[in-house]
Amino acid sequence: MNKDKENKNNINISLSEEVAEGIYSNLAIITHSNAEFIVDFVNLMPGLPKGNVKSRIILTPLHAKRLLKALSENIQKFEASHGTIKESEGFEGFPINIGTPKAEA
Repeated sequence: MNKDKENKNNINISLSEEVAEGIYSNLAIITHSNAEFIVDFVNLMPGLPKGNVKSRIILTPLHAKRLLKALSENIQKFEASHGTIKESEGFEGFPINIGTPKAEA
């Protein structure tokens, strides 16, 4: 019976070569409405006045909270193995909402 239960919990996921390559992002801009969270992943190059949104992910509030929990758990595991992740200097006061549209329903 446990094997049947395990099989029901398995999810079959495919990953194309293009998606597997990934997209580099060094800035995430997060906005939300009462129904969704929008995460724009941006590639902001040093010395250039404009960054490009490389990917946009739209999540329900429940999935956003699950993502927060999963990231937190994985960061804790990473830091336990590799030491504390130090935040870069120079980002204090960096405006997180550059070009962010006002959150609307």
